[in-house]
Amino acid sequence: MKLRQQAETKVIPVEDVRGSILNASLELMNQGGLAALSMREVARRAGVSHQAPYHYFADRESILAELVRDGFEKLTGYMENSLRDVRSYDDSIAAMGEAYVAFALDHSSQFRLMFRSEMVDSTRHPEAHAAAEKTFDLCVKIVTGRDHCEEAKDRIPVIAAWSMAHGLATLYLEGKLTQATGDTRAERLAGARAVFTHYLAKPRR
Repeated sequence: MKLRQQAETKVIPVEDVRGSILNASLELMNQGGLAALSMREVARRAGVSHQAPYHYFADRESILAELVRDGFEKLTGYMENSLRDVRSYDDSIAAMGEAYVAFALDHSSQFRLMFRSEMVDSTRHPEAHAAAEKTFDLCVKIVTGRDHCEEAKDRIPVIAAWSMAHGLATLYLEGKLTQATGDTRAERLAGARAVFTHYLAKPRR
């Protein structure tokens, strides 16, 4: 493991410094949104020198890209875990949608960041892009039963399911459905499951 010397006697693992910077960034985002995230404030919160973040990240976007990568990996994990005990196609779609909403509720600032293209250009950050593609590929596999969709028309049901989950998650985060479903996490997830179940119960043509 690489080590970084801090002061004269204390040796801190590089991974711990990097992790502290990322944790401080998430903390700032949770408290003040993306506008609150500055390299100097990140350094202060992380307890490192104001130049330390630049040893690990080229700029603010690089920090955000790492948070995006981490976010998509977490989201994929939420969805994979939700699918372990399902027994039918409809159950898998409902479980995946509920997991998507659960992730958004549990990691709201990170969730918002993941879909802000003006904040993170994925073409400049291959690892973040690959993590997002893995999440989408899981959706493709669950919705269509295929590993990939070659034709644009084959992606339509995937986009429909994704849009429903994303729209519902966003409405929750904006506080728009409190009267309809309640405001606790459990009530919101029950509402999400009900929405997907209602959609799946519709006759297909």
